[in-house]
This record gives sequence, C-alpha cells and structure tokens, in this order.
Amino acid sequence: MIAILDRHTSGQGEALLNTSALLQYLNIKTKAANRGSKSRAGFANHYALYVLLEDYLNGNFDKTGGYANYDGAKFTDLLRRQRELPFGKKLQNHALNHRLNEEFKKYFPTCRQLPVIRDAESNRYWINEHLIISGRFNLARPMMEIIAAYVEARQRAFFEFTAYCRELIDLQEESPEKAVQFVKSLFRPNVDARIFEIASFAVLKEYYAGQKIYWGHSPKDLVEDPLILYKTGRTNANDGGIDFVMKPLGRFFQVTETTDVEKYFLDIDKVQRYPITFVVKSNASCEEILEKIAGQAEAKYHIKAVVEKYLASIEEVINIPALVEIFEKVLQAGKTKRVVEEIELQSRVEFNVEAEEQDVLAFEKTKKNLPKTRPDIKF
Repeated sequence: MIAILDRHTSGQGEALLNTSALLQYLNIKTKAANRGSKSRAGFANHYALYVLLEDYLNGNFDKTGGYANYDGAKFTDLLRRQRELPFGKKLQNHALNHRLNEEFKKYFPTCRQLPVIRDAESNRYWINEHLIISGRFNLARPMMEIIAAYVEARQRAFFEFTAYCRELIDLQEESPEKAVQFVKSLFRPNVDARIFEIASFAVLKEYYAGQKIYWGHSPKDLVEDPLILYKTGRTNANDGGIDFVMKPLGRFFQVTETTDVEKYFLDIDKVQRYPITFVVKSNASCEEILEKIAGQAEAKYHIKAVVEKYLASIEEVINIPALVEIFEKVLQAGKTKRVVEEIELQSRVEFNVEAEEQDVLAFEKTKKNLPKTRPDIKF
C-alpha cells in the first residue's frame, strides 16, 4: 500500500495513511493479502469502493473538478461493473446500499463522513470526495490501485491453492506425507475462513462416511444407511443458512470463528432451537468454548431457564484439535486423497475458478482498449 501511495504522492504515502480514514479502512480490508486473516476474503465492500472510484476517474473529476454537479452513477451500471470483476459474479446490492458505510462507521465512529453517498429516490451513487482528497493530493487513483493489487494477490493465492490441490492429488502415491501436512495446515486460527470451512467439510464428510446406522419402522424392517454430510451452500453467501446437514440423522453443523454468544444463539434461533453442532475455528478446548458461551449468556440474559434452553441446543463443539484428531482417523482409513479431492472440488466451486480464469483471459485481451481515464489495473 505504501509503495503505491509513494509512487503517486512523491513519497508521502505513510503520512497520508496516518491522516486518511479511508486509506486506513483500506489498510484494514487488505491485510489478508500478505498474511493470515480471521476475516473472510470477501470483495463486496472492496468492489463497492472500486466501481465508485472508477466512475469518478472515468469522469475525469480528479483533474477537472466539478464532481459536486455530477448526476451520480446509476446503480445498474455499478452492479454490472462489479460483476465483471474477478470473484464478483455473485455480488448483490448490500455493500453499495449500506454495508460499506456501516462497516466504515464501525471502524471510524467519530468520522463524520461516509464513503458512499446515495440518493434513494433517483438510485444514484457518489463516492464521498471528502474522503479521497487529502491536502493537495487526490487519492482516487492510488486507492483503486490498492484495491486492484489486493484482489490480484488474493486471486493468485486462490488459483495457486487449487493448483496445489491438483498437484497433491497427482502426487498422492509418491508423497502422501505432503498431502497430510497440507490438510493439517488448513486447520489454524488464522487461515482464511472459507478455506477452513471447506477443509472442515472435506474431513468431516470422509469421517462420517465410514459410519452406518440401522433404522426402520420396526425391528424386523431395518435399513442400513451410511452417514452422508452435505454442504448446503456457498461459504460466503451470507444467506443465514446452516453450513452442513447430515443424512439420515438430520444433524446440523455450523462453522464459526467466534465465541460471541449472540452469534451462537442467533444460529440456534434460525432453526427454532434444533440441536446444532458448532465447528469452531479455535484452539481453545471445547470445554473452554462452552464455558465462555455460558458465561456470556448468563451475563446477557440473566434468566437461568432461558440460558439452559439455548445451551441444550448445542449438540457438540468441534474445535481445531478435534478436527486434527478426526483427520488422523481419516488418514488411518486411507482416505487422505479423497479429502484433498473434495477440498479441490469445493474450492473451485467456491471461488468460481473456471469462470474467473476465463474472465482474466478476456480482460487481458480487452484492457488495451479501455478509456485512457481508467487506470490500467492488472486484473
């Protein structure tokens, strides 16, 4: 980030970062490019900023001024542009309409300015020019480049991840230990949340696949069924759904990276206090996690009967050490290759790898013809 700012501001990058709230927000949102992050590597808020900055630059307002008299960008144009960008095909209107502003407000509660200005009646949008001009510098162009560099880094990381999965599948017989270490490396507190969810699903699916139940309408009429774990949707869908469902037992699994009692109780309320197994991205013991949840619940709700009903809905807690232990059992059963194949498959689905590869090729072919007012961003 500093390098990009320095290139555009004659070496003033660090000073500008210290004074600009929007640059500090971008710094928070792009940490995952260089090191592990507990946050999901979603791009909705990044792209809401990106398309508004792009619209601003395409209008040449950074050079000619007059943005206060601009009619604003149409929502349909902004959303279409977002969906043209890598990992943007599934994006909806939430970031532009309120999530970007709400998250910015959370990080900078004393800042009077919000990044997105919206006229709900005309459905037109503007970037807040107060947040992109700092002293004598207009930061619209370097901000765009910072977002682009972040997305490019994440995109490269995801492609390399899926490519490495394929390599491990091919080399499984020659180097099984490498595959084992790879899977174990995905069970860490600072691994990308979506990767953690995918790896958890792959391991749990193979673990339960080796188990069977016998059930039926009478003792004389029993059916043998294996336990099958199903992934119910995309990890970054934000659809409020349950992450995994097991057939035929009907067990629900929810993957989480927090011990915030409100999140647990919200998930429990979604399914009317139906029992849920929580897969927690934490090295804390299952007992510690449950004690922390119980302590928060008692402090918040005070009514013992209410707290006990919620806690009774937590069927099981599976933490990182438990996942590693389960994987050891899967390993002993000779199913490591299946786990890696499932991780690779789910990753390609999650990150739209085939579609993104096609988009990148198409963009490379057409970017030479882009308007001169648009920065040459390497997507």
